[in-house]
Amino acid sequence: MNPNPPATDPEAHDAHLAERNAALPARRKDRTMLIGLILLSVVLAALAQLTLKHGMNQVAANSGELQLNAHSLRDVATTWAVWGGLMLFGLSAFVWLAVLSRASLSFAYPFASLTYVLILLADRIVLHEHIPPLRWAGVFSIMLGIVLVAQTPHQ
Repeated sequence: MNPNPPATDPEAHDAHLAERNAALPARRKDRTMLIGLILLSVVLAALAQLTLKHGMNQVAANSGELQLNAHSLRDVATTWAVWGGLMLFGLSAFVWLAVLSRASLSFAYPFASLTYVLILLADRIVLHEHIPPLRWAGVFSIMLGIVLVAQTPHQ
């Protein structure tokens, strides 16, 4: 397809515009699907982190801080929340592979930083932790960067 049909052929120009306009809904649908997959991967990764944290809190309650010894490793290996977090990470990685098959890494990877945003919100809302203003500013900067990246072509 010629990106710039000759100006002297109005029929070719009209056909070119019609073809380009017909492709717009498909491109929007593809972009929406891509962003949805990215967000799904990010949410799964954040849930995995929260689940792992919960599991490691259980391990710490049973045996203290993680040590490189048989007792600590057995506690980790027998904690269901740890296994659940690892499974969520695996699912997140599988969705991420689908993302990478559809977009350039330089487009997709900045969205992974949304995990920081979700974790910070979960810390504040679910765990009721105090978040210092400078950390909020950092997360705001991350969100601004993601909005800028989202405005660029994904290929």
